[in-house]
Amino acid sequence: MSLFRLIFNILWFVLGGFVMGVLWWLAGILCFISIIGIPFGRSCFVIGEMAFWPFGQDAISRRHINRYGDIGTGTLGTIGNVIWFLCFGIWLALGHLGHALVCFVSIIGIPFGIQHLKLAMLSLAPIGKTVVGRPAF
Repeated sequence: MSLFRLIFNILWFVLGGFVMGVLWWLAGILCFISIIGIPFGRSCFVIGEMAFWPFGQDAISRRHINRYGDIGTGTLGTIGNVIWFLCFGIWLALGHLGHALVCFVSIIGIPFGIQHLKLAMLSLAPIGKTVVGRPAF
């Protein structure tokens, strides 16, 4: 991990990333209450970890990594994303958008606002995605 990534991730964690990561994990705990929600809950914990430390990580479709579709990238994944959006996605996206607007007020906050927008887009439809690290330059 590069020094700038480390610094940005620490600042992110202290200045709001902790709150959004906890909200992702809370959504995951709520999903684990029912058996049907367990796959959603697992995704919440993975994305919650990304919400704690977003710099140097991206969420991409598993279809691009595996070179084939699976249950989460097909029709069932689409249905799951609709259910997710109605139950949790809209609220997490609004939380990230609110944080992004606050971050965009200052020039220093622009990189943090961009990360919130990235997570807001992910929170709308996380089924079929996986978190991967970006190589450091």
